[in-house]
Amino acid sequence: MTPVAPRLTALARELLGRPFPLRIRAWDGSEAGPPGEPVLVVRHRRALRRLMWRPGELGLARAYVAGDLDVDGDLYRALDRLAGVVWGMSTGEAASRAGGPRRLADPRIRAAAGRLLALAGPLPPPPPPPEEVRHRGGASHTRRRDARAISHHYDVGNDFYGLVLGPSMVYSCAYWGDGITGLEDAQTAKLDLVARKLGLAEGDRLLDVGSGWGSMAIHAASAYGARVTGVTLSREQAAYARKRVADAGLTDRIEIRVQDYRDVTDGPYDAISSIGMAEHVGSAKYHEYATRLHGLLRPGGRLLNHQIARRPEADEAAYHVDDFIDRYVFPDGELSPLGTTVNDLEAAGFEVRDVESIREHYALTLRSWVRNLDADPGRAARLTSPGRARVWRLYMAASALSFERNRIGVNQVLAVRPGVGGDSGLPLRTRVWS
Repeated sequence: MTPVAPRLTALARELLGRPFPLRIRAWDGSEAGPPGEPVLVVRHRRALRRLMWRPGELGLARAYVAGDLDVDGDLYRALDRLAGVVWGMSTGEAASRAGGPRRLADPRIRAAAGRLLALAGPLPPPPPPPEEVRHRGGASHTRRRDARAISHHYDVGNDFYGLVLGPSMVYSCAYWGDGITGLEDAQTAKLDLVARKLGLAEGDRLLDVGSGWGSMAIHAASAYGARVTGVTLSREQAAYARKRVADAGLTDRIEIRVQDYRDVTDGPYDAISSIGMAEHVGSAKYHEYATRLHGLLRPGGRLLNHQIARRPEADEAAYHVDDFIDRYVFPDGELSPLGTTVNDLEAAGFEVRDVESIREHYALTLRSWVRNLDADPGRAARLTSPGRARVWRLYMAASALSFERNRIGVNQVLAVRPGVGGDSGLPLRTRVWS
């Protein structure tokens, strides 16, 4: 019988209209494809059934998370090569886009698809991996649905996150530069940058929205003497943060709540930090988010909004949330263009005073997290689940490439609620934070 891998590479070329960019190793041990490239390991014919049932990236993700597909070699290089393959289309559409006037109606394409189906075995494929979220319908970004979404992403084990994030327990873009020797230093530099942009001083009230494992709250209280209220929807995060606060002897300065930001009513605050939280808000709710934070600040108070941004679409109405991210990583998460974020903040009454892009910093951060995960993959799988560890590895490596290739960005937006007579209370010179 003809080995499987050469058959797969030949079929891929017919369907795509060009050579498949990776080597392929099939379940029978055969291997074919361009030498020197990473190897796509097809461990089981189930992987083909998943891809034929959902030929977009969701089918690919399901096969990888389930362990039916793997990569032997440089994962970043493999993902970079695969970015040129049009996974998100049907077989015929992909062939048409890649090879000119090809259509599923083309008998050669139909024949190739039939041979692939015969190799894959009977459809349908097995159920999706258990790590996949099943959306149950109804409106997104209700309080209950947001709580479920946050739990899916963050309540997967504090020890697992400790392995990935390192001792800082900061799950957002670090700040790299001269004198930074590693991830922990870079995360401390980011927390300090936020504190300085907010102009924190002894006794200031800080609201930390999406407070995570308490790192920003602890830094603001210990280094600047701030009084901090941290809110999160993750019970596991809150329990971990409260223990850290107690261990640091800061219970008189820091309160950690399991609370929706929409339910915070004890303003005014002198400053608000929102670091990597606004991505969970949703485009339709962003104006409400900005308005509520504006209402929680005193006149002259500052907001530091640290948020991932996507590039604008030519047709914004056609924007589609990434299937893999939505089903496996951030359910109901949405990215907005930077301009949309700035417009919504200003429409809520804020004056935007500074925007700093730190896109390249996030690529460095993500690569550090992947190194941490790869240093002990067996322990990572034990601390959560093998599938969940694979989700995080795929998500973080692919995200690092997206930041490096300028497909997405991340920005710190400093905004102020103007005081009497429009006074901002900010220094005349930009990038001088006090």
